[in-house]
Amino acid sequence: MNLNFASDNTGPVHPDIWAAMGAANTGAAMPYGADPWMPGVRDRLRTLFDWPEAEVLLVPTGTAANALALAGLVQPWQSVLCHRLSHIELDECGAPEFYTGGAKLTLVDGDDGRIAPEALETALAAMEGSVHNVQKGALSLTNVTETGSVYTLDALAELTGISREHGLGTHLDGARFGNACAALDCTAADLVRGFDMVSFGGTKNGCMAVEAIVMRDPARLREMELRRKRAAQLWSKHRYLSAQMAAYLDGDLWLDNARTANAAGQRLVAGLRDIGVEVVGDPTANMVFARMDRAAHDRAQAEAQYYLMDAAERPLARLVCDFTKTEAEVDRLLELILG
Repeated sequence: MNLNFASDNTGPVHPDIWAAMGAANTGAAMPYGADPWMPGVRDRLRTLFDWPEAEVLLVPTGTAANALALAGLVQPWQSVLCHRLSHIELDECGAPEFYTGGAKLTLVDGDDGRIAPEALETALAAMEGSVHNVQKGALSLTNVTETGSVYTLDALAELTGISREHGLGTHLDGARFGNACAALDCTAADLVRGFDMVSFGGTKNGCMAVEAIVMRDPARLREMELRRKRAAQLWSKHRYLSAQMAAYLDGDLWLDNARTANAAGQRLVAGLRDIGVEVVGDPTANMVFARMDRAAHDRAQAEAQYYLMDAAERPLARLVCDFTKTEAEVDRLLELILG
């Protein structure tokens, strides 16, 4: 039994997506996004988001999607406001700052990975009125957050509303977009309401390597095309990105995969609580943080792989379920922890 709970990007490519790539691997197809699959991908995302004029660019990594989307929203003298635990702050090696030409990330607080409205207002107020300050640029939110929590639709509406009042652009890091929709039992259109740019993730949810930058305003397209090319993110054999995304969207596979991953995650949460393990925060999707004695980690990690996030007396474990996780795998991990 392969007990790998390190991340949802450790899972395999979904068979339907693998098959779609194989089907695309026949004969010739025009390069650089002129392939026959891309128009359907664009139309499907327009319908899914209820953004009838939206434009879509595909890139192979989430870091590229986030960094390029933010570059399209801010000037170098502006700031991207984000949670201090956000992926763009902790896990992208300065790529957002690099691709925006030096725009500053301004870190905003809030419990369990979610920006607090009052903290956002305070951060924005500090940027008012002086040429010496970094200027207001954009708000970036992550759903599912890096702590495994989920912003409610009302919370998203409040934060994007504050941003619009202050003239900010808005970006959604949707590396786990499907998991957020599944957890909230909402539509994609519900989740993106209030945003200007969305990184619609596929790689963590059954794709090989594809993310979509979706922009509400089609006037941004030309600049974003140039930014993608300059960043070396325009694939020549683009058909393999398009074919992945087409299969991912077909029949709402993106949502089915996320529901399966979330179900495993929630089974894990319930099981950990049942055996007396401290579950940290409010995990409502597929990513779980838990504190356990070192003996429990030793037992579990004899068979299972996952990350330890600190060196405390009772180390914090990060446990993530992908779309292939079975009840038997979750239950075996719980057995190991319990001893």
